[in-house]
Amino acid sequence: MTTLLSNSILDSADTDGGVTPALVFESFDLPASNQRLLGAPHPTGTASPLALRPSTQDASDLKLDKVVETLESLQAKGGILTKQLATHGCLLFRGLPIHNAEDFSKFAHAFGYKPHEIIGIVVDRPLLAPNVAPANESPKEVLIYNHNESPQVPHAPEYICFYAHQVPSQGGGETPISSSLELFHRAQEEIPEFIAELGEKGILSKVTYKVHKQYEGGSTLRQAFGKEIRDGDDEATRRAKIEAQIARYGRGQHTTWEWTDDGIVLTHRLPAIRTQPVTNLPTLFTGLAAYHKNSLQSTGRKNVTQQLYGDGTPIPTKYLAHLAKITDEIRVLHKWQRGDVLVFDNIIAQHGREPWRGEQSDRVVYASLFDGKTVPGAYGSADWAQVVQALD
Repeated sequence: MTTLLSNSILDSADTDGGVTPALVFESFDLPASNQRLLGAPHPTGTASPLALRPSTQDASDLKLDKVVETLESLQAKGGILTKQLATHGCLLFRGLPIHNAEDFSKFAHAFGYKPHEIIGIVVDRPLLAPNVAPANESPKEVLIYNHNESPQVPHAPEYICFYAHQVPSQGGGETPISSSLELFHRAQEEIPEFIAELGEKGILSKVTYKVHKQYEGGSTLRQAFGKEIRDGDDEATRRAKIEAQIARYGRGQHTTWEWTDDGIVLTHRLPAIRTQPVTNLPTLFTGLAAYHKNSLQSTGRKNVTQQLYGDGTPIPTKYLAHLAKITDEIRVLHKWQRGDVLVFDNIIAQHGREPWRGEQSDRVVYASLFDGKTVPGAYGSADWAQVVQALD
């Protein structure tokens, strides 16, 4: 792979009176464990992730401002990077001068997307820089299996950036990468009856939020929906403010809730099958395989989210296990180098987190989430099958 991405902007004249070309990103190959050619329905020869690095000979002279300028210029030319994401699902940027959360924030914002506001967050993500937070603070022993970001709630980001600030020296901690388009294609061929059920019924996602966090790395009810709550608010005021945040999902009758003694349970009817903008290809936008994997772990997470068919009946375990089987066959495990950035098109690509050896602090990965211009399309004509951006 030798595709070059250039913004074709020229810098000011150098000392010899000539000109210096702007930064060029060149693609390069990764080991087979880190990169694979995607199967149908992707075009033949499509690799994921598409690995990019600056072609400059002396990386020590590379400035972050030049990287940001280049990204902005590429996006201004018809959204070149967005189109690459829509094809490959994931881009890897390596060899860039990104050293901390602030640098990463500047890089991520250069794509020009709108920062995503997480409503109903289920993990603790303290802000470290503009629109930058820890990717996940769950204990290092916990497997976070492949999933699209925020499939259990109605408002999900379209793009996700991850930056490796610290990588484990003793191994592990890889980020899995897999295609949601390929997952749908394989599942439709191998378990068509399951896909038919998902298309007809969707899923019911029951998410429990409690006043206190339910597991290490999890969020509290106030973190999830309490942005307007103030100290001194009485119980009725707190509940009204939380319900106002829930209403921003814009799902009407397809999101309901029930207050409990120590929190609230939300029930969303959601499409697990959505369609990619422009191509209209169906994608399994889901965490069902991860939900299955969580049920096999003793992490305290299994009671937080419950996934059912949209009519309230259980999803047979054999189908969830089969999704995990397919995912195991189509995913790669990205072995991080410090400073790496992975950018995901969350509509068509899934990610996760492998356990690692050593200390919890040995792996530090930051995340930045963004909304796109469009949300995934509906698969079918049912009103619950179309998701929307959150209301302001």
